Amino acid sequence: MSDALVIGVLALQGDVREHLIALAAADAVARPVRRPEELAEVDGLVVPGGESTTISKLAVLFGLMEPLRARVQAGMPVYGTCAGMIMLADKILDPRSGQETIGGIDMIVRRNAFGRQNESFEAAVDIAGIEDGPVEGVFIRAPWVESVGARAEVLAEHEGHIVAVRQGNALATSFHPELTGDHRVHALFVDMVRENRNPGAL
Repeated sequence: MSDALVIGVLALQGDVREHLIALAAADAVARPVRRPEELAEVDGLVVPGGESTTISKLAVLFGLMEPLRARVQAGMPVYGTCAGMIMLADKILDPRSGQETIGGIDMIVRRNAFGRQNESFEAAVDIAGIEDGPVEGVFIRAPWVESVGARAEVLAEHEGHIVAVRQGNALATSFHPELTGDHRVHALFVDMVRENRNPGAL
């Protein structure tokens, strides 16, 4: 099993199980990550949806925030969905008191930009780098990206708002592909992890 890609899912809060299933379907070994020693054993990490303020506070409480920042800054591939997108932003508009981010993507994110829980919706999203048509995006109290810096690449927009971004080994989407049974976004991330571990192998 030493050749297998091991990808963690930050398991402090949110839809962890769905990401574990999607990663396994994309040919990765998927493990929950709750402690720094578990983080040290993975080749890449998914930061799931949930409540970004809660995830932030629990990451600090569990001693994970600084190790997370260090690994992301060192180039570990990371993928954030919804609240995970907020966690990967270098800056949040109107953050809650004490809210911290892991950072890693030069972008400014607006929390709950698409509305409240009862305004959740699904929409087809064309994502650069993903073939065979649009991905069905599930938007639940979803953020959007207000702006990106020169190093960040916009992969998708919905109604004029940025909803998918990549910067180097960091990927983020406003929506939840893990809830649809379509694993193409997870497969893209698994490819990013594989390329990072074995450059030129793809």
